[in-house]
Amino acid sequence: MDERYLRMPHVERGMRVGLFGGSFNPPHDGHVLVAETALRRLHLDQLWWIVTPGNPLKDHRQLAPLSERLSLCEAMARNPRIRVTAFEKRLGQNFTAHTLKIVKARNPGIRFVWIMGADNLASFHRWQKWQDIARTFPIAVIDRPGSTLAYLSSRMARTFDYARIDEDHAATLPTCPAPAWTFIHGPRSTLSSSALRAAQRAKGGKTA
Repeated sequence: MDERYLRMPHVERGMRVGLFGGSFNPPHDGHVLVAETALRRLHLDQLWWIVTPGNPLKDHRQLAPLSERLSLCEAMARNPRIRVTAFEKRLGQNFTAHTLKIVKARNPGIRFVWIMGADNLASFHRWQKWQDIARTFPIAVIDRPGSTLAYLSSRMARTFDYARIDEDHAATLPTCPAPAWTFIHGPRSTLSSSALRAAQRAKGGKTA
């Protein structure tokens, strides 16, 4: 694996940077749409596409090698402001709360925003130290098919209802102290990694 993937991307003080993490097993156009929407609506200087060694909440038996997922993400991340990275592998852990704590400590003066698809909202409260995540960096929730109303009923949305920023002011989110979050509507892709893996298995190909 190229050494550059194991380092955090270079940033300059004052930059607005989105953190978009996941297994990306495999990545697809829906992920690209989330990344592009975040870059545009939050006026980001960079977006770190963080390919994790493995999601603790998912079955790793169907997980493609990290190097393969990185290559696929690189092929899809055509925007020059997107930085594909796997620095979590060097950290030796994959819990988001701990990762964000380290990112914050190592990058003073950077205005980070955690980026997540709306399909993750329903289970967000199952993430380790999920409230710490919300209190570390502002969060931008990007609309996904079937999840448009999830922010109304999710435990995260109810717990941090007082910290919600109106979508019309989404561009201010990187400058807001955490906790702060917003739900961003926009074009949606029906693609999902699990559906793509199922289709691959149905064709008798290898599991990715």
